[in-house]
Amino acid sequence: MRVIVTGGGTGGHIYPAIAIADKIREMEPDSEILYIGNETGLEKEIVPKAGYDFEMVTAMWLDRSHLTKIFKTGWGVLKGTAEARKIMKRFRPDVVIGTGGYVCVPVLLAGHQFGARTYLHEQNAYPGVANRFLERYVKHIFLGFPDAAKYFKEPEKLVDAGNPVRRSFFQLTREDARRKLGFPQDAFIILSFGGSLGAEKINEVAFDLMEAVNGQEKVMLIFGTGKWYYEATREKAREKNIRIRENILIRDYIDPMDQYLAACDVVISRSGALSVAETTVCGKASVLIPSPNVTGNHQYYNAKAVADRGGAILIEEKDLTSEKLIEEVLHLKNHPEDLAAMSRASRSCAPDRALDIIYDTIRKEI
Repeated sequence: MRVIVTGGGTGGHIYPAIAIADKIREMEPDSEILYIGNETGLEKEIVPKAGYDFEMVTAMWLDRSHLTKIFKTGWGVLKGTAEARKIMKRFRPDVVIGTGGYVCVPVLLAGHQFGARTYLHEQNAYPGVANRFLERYVKHIFLGFPDAAKYFKEPEKLVDAGNPVRRSFFQLTREDARRKLGFPQDAFIILSFGGSLGAEKINEVAFDLMEAVNGQEKVMLIFGTGKWYYEATREKAREKNIRIRENILIRDYIDPMDQYLAACDVVISRSGALSVAETTVCGKASVLIPSPNVTGNHQYYNAKAVADRGGAILIEEKDLTSEKLIEEVLHLKNHPEDLAAMSRASRSCAPDRALDIIYDTIRKEI
């Protein structure tokens, strides 16, 4: 099978695309797979490291602030589609699969024009503009959350699959991950992160949590600040004369995420679709703080899907305080039975069969 995968901008679009590519390669080792991305996205760094050939086309996000910017977006789509068509003619894919981000628009349009079977994966409970636009050009749309179905117009195209997660997240045990990372087996480990760039509000309350547990025996905090906030966080600690003890690890970027997630006991994070999927696959209790600045408030619904089943504590940013976060985290530390119950509930929300469903659906139509 000859396959083009595309998805760009953030890890939330890129890693599901890589997971799908990995599944195809696992099932059909002789398959030819090409990843198409965009110059401005993280994919140009992540994809080559994952072992896939990578090419770039022009893609632009839709800026509605001014008529000239709308025209500029349209020009970018036309240019990117022409570039993608050239790649299609050379590569001759059987299948083109998109996982979100504006780069999917020119690539899937070109794939449709070329005559390949085109597919789309929507990770969130509320689909973005690009994916709703692309509905008419694809054979099927795989849904990460069934709630997204009501926003599409062609229900016959929808496949309830769940969000694809890379195999490594299923394979690591807590003990093995701690051994690899050099963490103590008997510690209560908290993992806080706000994405690759960071989240200011999460960092504010996580900083106060850091002060509360700094130096505590058998407690660790891995504090993922994001690249935008790393230096500011270190400077804040210096200004407050905080001596950061060995039980606190401050990182600008959490990598490898599979090991850190497997090693921890509780997660504090945003509720992007990929973060939620990876956290539940690892069976981790979590405090989910949806970003209020996303289309259709989709992170709230991502978090609610897990919280309603007892696998997470949902705190909206407007209600988030340091006191509340510290109270919830320390309760889980001091009540291991509640932590275990939440972990089991989290695992019950995991999208175990997402990759099988996606691969089987595509394979039977080729």
